[in-house]
Amino acid sequence: MHQIILQGQSQPITVGKIVCLARNYVAHAKELGNEVPSDPVLFIKPATSMIMNGDAVVIPDYSDDCHHEVELAVLIGKTAYKVTAEDAMNYVSGYGIAIDMTLRDTQAMLKEKGYPWELAKGFDTSCPLSDFVPANKIKDPHDLAIRLQVNNEMRQDANTGLMIRRIPETIAAITRAFTLEPGDLILTGTPAGVGRVVAGDRMTAEIEGIGTLQVDVR
Repeated sequence: MHQIILQGQSQPITVGKIVCLARNYVAHAKELGNEVPSDPVLFIKPATSMIMNGDAVVIPDYSDDCHHEVELAVLIGKTAYKVTAEDAMNYVSGYGIAIDMTLRDTQAMLKEKGYPWELAKGFDTSCPLSDFVPANKIKDPHDLAIRLQVNNEMRQDANTGLMIRRIPETIAAITRAFTLEPGDLILTGTPAGVGRVVAGDRMTAEIEGIGTLQVDVR
């Protein structure tokens, strides 16, 4: 089982699926030469991709271009299916920090062939996660400073208010297609500034009100 900690709870929470939202910040879409999509672009990371604070990302031997993407992670607290945007926040139980590690060379090859992205997005160690804070501790998840440094050099420095699709709209879109269950996570997209990491690097991600997440690369 792959578990996270929600502060204030005595028992860890088992994670089911990790649903990720691509191209949810305009500047990030543009820096990769992608169009801003009219509908949500979703993909799923398996729970086996998770690592925690202090662990290490291991770059697979089939890639030579691994990128960091810091994201706000949303923890689902109760079963949600065909939820309206107006009611969606009632299904959120916590927030954390995630880094969506992406094999950019592999992803480019897969996109060119029209294949799914899982080899580039779902490999073991591709989803570093922090502990989570209860939802009621975050006044507005759409107004949080979000940053990532590599070896103390700032790479990503933005605000979650720059999201194209906010959390309620994202939950509504996901649950039109499939059910979210307690312990599922949503990764809400990354701001501009993504870049390559190599073995020996140290990444430090921070989201206002949540804390920090630090992992090494090897």
